[in-house]
Amino acid sequence: MTASQSRAADAWSVRPLAPMVGAEITGLDLASLDDEALEALRQLMVRYGVIFCPDQHLKVEDHVALGARFGPLEGHPNLKFDTPHPEIFELRASGGGVADEWHSDLTFQEEPALMSILHMKRCPPVGGDTMWSSLTAAYEALSEPMKAFLQGLTALHDALPHNRPDKMTIHPVIRRHPESGLPALYVNEHFTRRIVELGAEESEVLLRHLTRWVQQPRFTVRYAWTEGTIAFWDNRATQHFVLNDFEGERVIQRVTVQGDRVEPFGQPNWPPYLREGRLSATSRHDRQLALYLRSQQGQPADEA
Repeated sequence: MTASQSRAADAWSVRPLAPMVGAEITGLDLASLDDEALEALRQLMVRYGVIFCPDQHLKVEDHVALGARFGPLEGHPNLKFDTPHPEIFELRASGGGVADEWHSDLTFQEEPALMSILHMKRCPPVGGDTMWSSLTAAYEALSEPMKAFLQGLTALHDALPHNRPDKMTIHPVIRRHPESGLPALYVNEHFTRRIVELGAEESEVLLRHLTRWVQQPRFTVRYAWTEGTIAFWDNRATQHFVLNDFEGERVIQRVTVQGDRVEPFGQPNWPPYLREGRLSATSRHDRQLALYLRSQQGQPADEA
């Protein structure tokens, strides 16, 4: 943070919420930030992974305008919402339908979301909290042999939770944050299907371990919402999870800043693994990966 950006944030109160991730910021007005203050806010997001600004109550137009100052916005690729602005993702829930699996947003895209800005419009008095996990802290806590092994791997992600398993891409298991340069453990239980370089059975075991690993309480923060709170999170270094434990209406509005390509921390060391020999019942475990690889080579899907 430069000296001018530091001065822009001098009047703010920044309160860390957990050792590894999360901070609450008060004393600012998100509707009237100058460029230096906006950059200071962005750097706080990169530092803490997710930041919360209570008691803001932005109008929809101001919410969209604020998001656009961080970069081009994108609507949801698979879900449609009846909102006055196509950039706004609105989710109303009173009896389920929340994102209660750990995930980073839109990892089935070649360029997943860079960040999201969420406005809590209405929330129940109890329940409906959201949790975030630091993927950089999760990586650092791994053993050195595991770190080295994972740096050589990639993973297949798809949009099956949105009923679009045909939407797929491959990302490194360990990604390099483009601003901090830090490594992050980039697999999640919602969208990640397969470790590309391992057999299906090996992949299942490793993915189960890694997706549970990032959920450990020591890497996380849990936030109890109040109406009017605005949250900013870095999708390149965090996962999040909504607790589906509430009664009453919960309404969020969110804008998403377009992402960039996921760069590896380290380099993949091995080719993709596909079962050799004659087809059998167990060949189905390789079918999705084979379909994706053939599509990237311009081959017809029916050859898989």
